Amino acid sequence: MGNGDPVASKSAETKRYGEKRQAIVHAASVLINEAGVKATTLSEVARAIGLNATSITYYFSRKEQLVVAVYEETLDLMEQMAREALREPDPESRLRKYISLHVSLRRRIRKGAQGLVTALSEIRTLDPEWQDHLLLRYRAIVETIRAFFGPANSDAERAAQSAKAHILLETMMWWPVWSLRYSILDFPRVEDRLFDVLAHGIPSQKGAWEPVPFAERPWRTDEDHPPSQNEEFLRAATVMINQRGYRGASVNRIAESLNVTKGSFYHHHDAKDDLVLACFQHSYDRLSAVQMAGVEGEGSYWQRLVSVLHELLDLQFADPTPLLRTTALQSLDRDQKTDVVTRSNRLARRFAGMLIDGMADGSVRMIDPLVASQVLMPALNGAYEARRWAERFDDREQAIRTYVETLSKGLLD
Repeated sequence: MGNGDPVASKSAETKRYGEKRQAIVHAASVLINEAGVKATTLSEVARAIGLNATSITYYFSRKEQLVVAVYEETLDLMEQMAREALREPDPESRLRKYISLHVSLRRRIRKGAQGLVTALSEIRTLDPEWQDHLLLRYRAIVETIRAFFGPANSDAERAAQSAKAHILLETMMWWPVWSLRYSILDFPRVEDRLFDVLAHGIPSQKGAWEPVPFAERPWRTDEDHPPSQNEEFLRAATVMINQRGYRGASVNRIAESLNVTKGSFYHHHDAKDDLVLACFQHSYDRLSAVQMAGVEGEGSYWQRLVSVLHELLDLQFADPTPLLRTTALQSLDRDQKTDVVTRSNRLARRFAGMLIDGMADGSVRMIDPLVASQVLMPALNGAYEARRWAERFDDREQAIRTYVETLSKGLLD
C-alpha cells in the first residue's frame, strides 16, 4: 500500500507551516506593542508560543525579518480597512465606516484577539531597504484615505486633503491608547462622538480662526543665546528620535551631532532611556506652558484655544526644538510609559476644560469634550511629521490655517 496522497500530505504540511508562522508573527506583535522592538528577541517570541529559539529561525533567520513581517501584517490590515471605507459612496459614509472599522478592531482586541495590529513607530529604525518598502506602503494608505474626500482640483485642495488624511490617521493611531479609558459598552457612543468632532469641527461658528499672539514665549528656542549643554542634548535627541525612532537615535549619533564625546552624554544622563524620558518631560512642560498662557488669556474660550493651537503648530512646523513624538513611547519600560500616558491625559483634560468653558460661553458647539481633546492631542503631536508639507507653502501662516481647518471646519467641509 502507498503512504497516502502526497499532494494532500504536502498541503497539510504547508497549512501547518503557515499556521505556525502566523503564531510567531502574532506573538512578536504582542511583544513589540508591550516592550518595543529592542526588547523583543527571538528567544522571547519562542518562549511565548512554547518553542525554542532555533525553531523560530526555521521561519525567520533574523529578528529584523520577523519585525518586517509584523509590520507587513499591520499595513495589510490598515490598507484593507482604508479600501473598505473607500468603497462607500460619499465622504461622510467613508469617514463613518473608517472610524467604525477601527473601533470594531479595538473591540476584537479587547475581547482577546491578538496580533492584529502593531504600533508602526519603529519602522524608521529598520535597515533602509526594509524601511523604504514599508514607508512606501504607508504612503499608499495615506493616498487611499486622501481619496475619501474626493478629487483634488487644485494644489490648495490637495494640500487640504493631505492635512485631512494626516489628522484622520493620527487620530485613529492614537485611539488604541485612549480607548483604554472606556468600556467596550461605551464604544458605540464614543464612535458617534468621534465622528461628530472629526466630521464637523469644534467651534460653533464654522471656520472661526482669530488667534492672539502671546507676548511672552519662553517655550520657544532662544536662538539669540547659546543653549546649555543639557538643552543641546534635549534638542538633538528630540529631533533625532522624531526622525529615526528610538533605535536609530543612538548615543553615538546624538553625541556626534553635537560634536561631543559619549562621556559628555553620560555626564548628563545615566542611560538613553533617561534622556527619552527627559525629552518627554521637556515637551510636556512646554505644551503645558502654552496651554496655561491660553487659559489665562482674553477673549472667548475658542479664541484662547486657537491661540494655543496656532502657537503649538508654529512650534512644530518651525522651531528647532519640536515636541517629542509619542511614537517614542514604545522605547520606555512599562512604568515610564504609564507615567508619560498619564501626563498626556492630564494635558488632554486641560484641553477638555477649555472646550467645556467654550461651550458655556457659546464659542464651542455642543460636542463631547473628552473625545475632542483626544483629537487635538494627536493632531498637535503629529504636526511634526507634516513639516515638509508645511514647507511647501509660501506663507507659514497659511500652512497653519490649512492644517487647523480640519479642526475648525471639520473633515467634511
